[in-house]
Amino acid sequence: QVQLVESGGGLVQPGGSLRLSCAASGSIFSIIAMGWYRQAPGNQRELVATSNSGGGTNYADSVKGRFTISRDNAKNTVTLQMNSLKPEDTAVYYCNTRAYYVPDAWGDYWGQGTQVTVSS
Repeated sequence: QVQLVESGGGLVQPGGSLRLSCAASGSIFSIIAMGWYRQAPGNQRELVATSNSGGGTNYADSVKGRFTISRDNAKNTVTLQMNSLKPEDTAVYYCNTRAYYVPDAWGDYWGQGTQVTVSS
């Protein structure tokens, strides 16, 4: 199967920046997409940003212009640069990948989550 390991969460003041990283490993035939989701207490998990194998990206409206997703396809890693952070960005951030583990079968995989807290 596929494992995801995240790093980079923490506590930051409003207006500050954080960088989240995620590395995928295991039985990866090819990656379809990698991305980040978040879940705040009492809320459903929501998409933050995704990057597909063709280089296309998708962002939640709430983070456009502040967050940037990037991938290193050779290393199977994805990074989320978060700038101008707001208290409402506080959540557990989860790395996600959709990947083929054999040529004709794919799955969705999740990291363990990393806490991001934006507070003064």
